[in-house]
Amino acid sequence: MKLKLILPFLLFIVLVGFLGKGLFLNPREVPSPLIGKPAPTFTASVLGDASQTFSTDDMKGKVWMLNMWASWCAACRIEHPLLVEMLKHDIPLYGLAYKDNTADALAVLQTMGNPYIITADDADGTIGIDYGVYGVPETYIIDKAGIIRYKQIGPITPKGLRETILPLLEELEA
Repeated sequence: MKLKLILPFLLFIVLVGFLGKGLFLNPREVPSPLIGKPAPTFTASVLGDASQTFSTDDMKGKVWMLNMWASWCAACRIEHPLLVEMLKHDIPLYGLAYKDNTADALAVLQTMGNPYIITADDADGTIGIDYGVYGVPETYIIDKAGIIRYKQIGPITPKGLRETILPLLEELEA
Protein backbone atom coordinates (compact mmCIF):
# COMPACT_ATOMS: atom_id res chain seq x y z
CA MET A 1 0.00 0.00 0.00
CA LYS A 2 2.84 2.40 0.86
CA LEU A 3 4.48 1.71 -2.51
CA LYS A 4 1.34 2.93 -4.30
CA LEU A 5 1.66 6.24 -2.44
CA ILE A 6 5.44 6.63 -2.62
CA LEU A 7 5.91 5.85 -6.33
CA PRO A 8 3.68 8.70 -7.64
CA PHE A 9 5.28 11.07 -5.14
CA LEU A 10 8.80 10.13 -6.34
CA LEU A 11 7.77 10.54 -9.99
CA PHE A 12 6.33 13.95 -9.13
CA ILE A 13 9.60 15.00 -7.44
CA VAL A 14 11.66 13.88 -10.46
CA LEU A 15 9.36 15.77 -12.85
CA VAL A 16 9.56 18.94 -10.74
CA GLY A 17 13.37 18.60 -10.73
CA PHE A 18 13.56 18.44 -14.53
CA LEU A 19 11.16 21.34 -14.97
CA GLY A 20 12.96 23.38 -12.32
CA LYS A 21 16.32 22.87 -14.01
CA GLY A 22 14.82 24.09 -17.29
CA LEU A 23 14.02 27.43 -15.68
CA PHE A 24 17.72 28.15 -15.31
CA LEU A 25 18.82 27.24 -18.86
CA ASN A 26 19.65 29.94 -21.37
CA PRO A 27 17.33 29.55 -24.38
CA ARG A 28 19.96 31.19 -26.63
CA GLU A 29 22.42 28.40 -25.91
CA VAL A 30 21.35 25.55 -28.11
CA PRO A 31 24.03 22.88 -28.27
CA SER A 32 25.02 22.03 -31.81
CA PRO A 33 25.93 18.47 -32.70
CA LEU A 34 28.39 19.91 -35.22
CA ILE A 35 30.71 21.51 -32.65
CA GLY A 36 34.00 19.62 -32.77
CA LYS A 37 33.12 17.94 -36.06
CA PRO A 38 34.14 18.71 -39.64
CA ALA A 39 32.16 21.51 -41.23
CA PRO A 40 29.84 20.24 -43.95
CA THR A 41 31.52 20.78 -47.28
CA PHE A 42 29.89 22.77 -50.03
CA THR A 43 30.53 24.58 -53.26
CA ALA A 44 28.15 27.41 -54.09
CA SER A 45 28.00 30.20 -56.60
CA VAL A 46 29.07 33.62 -55.40
CA LEU A 47 26.13 35.90 -54.77
CA GLY A 48 25.55 38.04 -57.83
CA ASP A 49 28.12 36.21 -59.98
CA ALA A 50 27.09 32.67 -60.85
CA SER A 51 30.27 32.23 -62.92
CA GLN A 52 32.35 32.20 -59.71
CA THR A 53 32.13 29.70 -56.87
CA PHE A 54 33.05 29.58 -53.22
CA SER A 55 33.89 26.30 -51.53
CA THR A 56 34.86 25.10 -48.09
CA ASP A 57 37.88 23.54 -49.84
CA ASP A 58 39.05 27.12 -50.55
CA MET A 59 39.29 27.67 -46.80
CA LYS A 60 41.54 24.73 -45.87
CA GLY A 61 44.36 25.88 -43.63
CA LYS A 62 42.52 29.05 -42.60
CA VAL A 63 40.51 30.08 -39.56
CA TRP A 64 37.28 31.68 -40.76
CA MET A 65 33.75 32.63 -39.88
CA LEU A 66 30.64 31.73 -41.86
CA ASN A 67 27.67 34.02 -41.24
CA MET A 68 24.32 32.82 -42.54
CA TRP A 69 21.95 35.71 -43.15
CA ALA A 70 19.06 36.88 -45.33
CA SER A 71 17.66 40.18 -46.52
CA TRP A 72 14.24 39.30 -45.06
CA CYS A 73 15.73 38.70 -41.59
CA ALA A 74 15.14 41.54 -39.11
CA ALA A 75 17.77 40.25 -36.66
CA CYS A 76 20.31 40.14 -39.50
CA ARG A 77 19.77 43.85 -40.11
CA ILE A 78 20.38 44.53 -36.41
CA GLU A 79 23.63 42.54 -36.54
CA HIS A 80 24.81 44.02 -39.86
CA PRO A 81 26.51 47.24 -38.61
CA LEU A 82 28.69 45.18 -36.24
CA LEU A 83 29.64 42.87 -39.11
CA VAL A 84 30.66 45.88 -41.19
CA GLU A 85 32.82 47.04 -38.29
CA MET A 86 34.39 43.57 -38.03
CA LEU A 87 35.57 43.75 -41.64
CA LYS A 88 37.59 46.86 -40.76
CA HIS A 89 39.56 44.72 -38.29
CA ASP A 90 40.50 41.99 -40.78
CA ILE A 91 38.21 39.38 -39.26
CA PRO A 92 37.86 36.53 -41.79
CA LEU A 93 34.10 36.78 -42.32
CA TYR A 94 32.34 35.00 -45.17
CA GLY A 95 28.62 35.19 -45.82
CA LEU A 96 25.97 32.75 -46.93
CA ALA A 97 22.75 34.28 -48.26
CA TYR A 98 20.25 31.75 -46.92
CA LYS A 99 16.96 31.16 -48.76
CA ASP A 100 17.12 34.61 -50.25
CA ASN A 101 16.39 36.35 -53.52
CA THR A 102 19.66 37.41 -55.13
CA ALA A 103 18.47 40.92 -55.98
CA ASP A 104 17.19 41.52 -52.45
CA ALA A 105 20.39 40.21 -50.84
CA LEU A 106 22.58 42.35 -53.12
CA ALA A 107 20.43 45.40 -52.35
CA VAL A 108 21.07 44.94 -48.61
CA LEU A 109 24.81 44.69 -49.17
CA GLN A 110 24.71 47.74 -51.43
CA THR A 111 22.75 49.94 -49.00
CA MET A 112 24.07 48.72 -45.64
CA GLY A 113 27.64 47.87 -46.63
CA ASN A 114 29.22 44.56 -47.49
CA PRO A 115 31.02 43.04 -44.48
CA TYR A 116 31.88 39.77 -46.25
CA ILE A 117 35.03 38.76 -48.06
CA ILE A 118 32.81 36.55 -50.23
CA THR A 119 29.09 35.79 -50.01
CA ALA A 120 27.89 32.41 -51.22
CA ASP A 121 24.36 31.94 -52.52
CA ASP A 122 22.17 29.32 -50.81
CA ALA A 123 18.86 30.21 -52.43
CA ASP A 124 17.36 26.75 -51.92
CA GLY A 125 18.65 26.40 -48.34
CA THR A 126 20.43 23.07 -48.81
CA ILE A 127 23.72 24.29 -47.38
CA GLY A 128 21.91 25.73 -44.37
CA ILE A 129 20.18 22.39 -43.82
CA ASP A 130 23.57 20.64 -43.78
CA TYR A 131 24.72 23.09 -41.11
CA GLY A 132 21.59 22.60 -39.02
CA VAL A 133 20.33 26.14 -39.49
CA TYR A 134 16.83 26.68 -38.18
CA GLY A 135 16.88 30.46 -38.18
CA VAL A 136 19.15 33.27 -39.28
CA PRO A 137 21.46 34.80 -38.40
CA GLU A 138 23.74 31.98 -37.36
CA THR A 139 27.51 32.21 -37.37
CA TYR A 140 30.11 29.45 -37.28
CA ILE A 141 33.80 29.63 -36.48
CA ILE A 142 35.75 27.01 -38.40
CA ASP A 143 39.39 26.19 -37.66
CA LYS A 144 42.32 25.47 -40.00
CA ALA A 145 41.45 21.76 -40.11
CA GLY A 146 37.88 22.52 -41.16
CA ILE A 147 36.39 21.71 -37.73
CA ILE A 148 33.49 23.77 -36.38
CA ARG A 149 34.64 25.27 -33.07
CA TYR A 150 31.76 27.61 -32.26
CA LYS A 151 28.21 28.35 -33.30
CA GLN A 152 26.49 31.66 -32.57
CA ILE A 153 22.72 31.51 -32.76
CA GLY A 154 21.16 34.90 -33.32
CA PRO A 155 22.89 38.22 -33.87
CA ILE A 156 26.48 38.73 -32.82
CA THR A 157 26.63 41.36 -30.10
CA PRO A 158 29.57 43.62 -29.20
CA LYS A 159 29.91 41.74 -25.90
CA GLY A 160 29.84 38.34 -27.62
CA LEU A 161 32.39 39.54 -30.15
CA ARG A 162 34.70 40.89 -27.45
CA GLU A 163 34.35 38.09 -24.89
CA THR A 164 33.90 34.97 -27.03
CA ILE A 165 34.54 35.36 -30.74
CA LEU A 166 37.75 37.43 -30.81
CA PRO A 167 39.51 35.36 -28.11
CA LEU A 168 38.54 32.14 -29.91
CA LEU A 169 39.78 33.44 -33.27
CA GLU A 170 43.09 34.47 -31.66
CA GLU A 171 43.44 31.08 -29.99
CA LEU A 172 42.75 29.19 -33.21
CA GLU A 173 45.19 31.35 -35.20
CA ALA A 174 48.00 30.66 -32.70
